[in-house]
Amino acid sequence: MAQRHFEGEALAKSYQCYRVSPPQDLIDEVLNFLRKTIQGDLDLAVDVGCGSGQGTKLLAPHFLKVVGLDISPAQLKIADADAHAPNVSYRESPAEDLPFEDESADLVTSMTAAHWFDHPRFLKEADRILRPGGCLALLSYTLDFELEYEDRSPKLNEICQEFYATVLPFRKAYLGSSSLKLYKKIYDMVSYKDKEWHACRRSRVRMPLSSYIGLVETFATYQGFYENDPDEARRLSKTITERLMEAMGASTPDTEVVVVVKYFYFLASKPQES
Repeated sequence: MAQRHFEGEALAKSYQCYRVSPPQDLIDEVLNFLRKTIQGDLDLAVDVGCGSGQGTKLLAPHFLKVVGLDISPAQLKIADADAHAPNVSYRESPAEDLPFEDESADLVTSMTAAHWFDHPRFLKEADRILRPGGCLALLSYTLDFELEYEDRSPKLNEICQEFYATVLPFRKAYLGSSSLKLYKKIYDMVSYKDKEWHACRRSRVRMPLSSYIGLVETFATYQGFYENDPDEARRLSKTITERLMEAMGASTPDTEVVVVVKYFYFLASKPQES
C-alpha cells in the first residue's frame, strides 16, 4: 500500500527550503548509465514523488521534456511557482498509476520518495512506460548526517547522534529499521539483468547550522515526534542547536557547517528489444 506524507503546505515549504538536491556528479552517473543504451536526443524524464522539484529541475538540460509527479497539490504548487526551465512541468499523480503511454520514457526516477510507494505496482508501471534501454533510477539518503566544522567534528557528531536517537522511536513502522535495506529489497524485486546497487556515496553540502536543523525536522521521524508532542519537539531542536553552537564556539545558528549526506541508490536498464 502506498503511504501519504509531506502533503501539508507548511511542511511543503520546509521541504523546499531545507531538503538537499542530489549532487551533480550523481545526476551525471545516472545519465552515463542511460547513455550506455540510448544515444541521440533523450525525449522524456519522469520524476516520481518530485516534491517541490529540487531534483526535477536538474534533469532539464538533458531531456526534451521533464515531468515531475506528486500526490501533494501543496508540493506541486511550490514546485511550479519556483523558477524552472520551460521544458519542465508538474502533474498530480500517484506513483502506481503513471499518466504516460507505454514505452514513452527514457528515464523514470524517484529522489528520496520511493520508500512511500506501493513497490510492486510502481515497478510494474515504471516498466510499462520505460522504452527499451530506458533507465530506472531510485535515489535516497540516510538520516544520519554528519557535520564537519574545523577540528570539532567528533563532538558535533556525538550530539547529532543523540538527536537522531531521540526521534528514531517515531519512525514509521512501514519503513522498517532502515531505508537502505528497504531500497535494497526494491532493487532485488527489479527483474532487469543490467542493474547496479550502490550502498553509499558521500556528498558534502555547506549550509547554515539552522538549515541542518531544518533539514532534520523535515524527516518523517522528526515529524512523528512533533505530532506526538510539538512542544517537546521544539525544545529538542532548540537544545540541539544550542549544544552544537557551544561545541562549535559559534555565536549564531547562521554559522556555516559542512553536512555530509550519505546517498544510496540503484540504476537499472530495461532490456533492449531483440
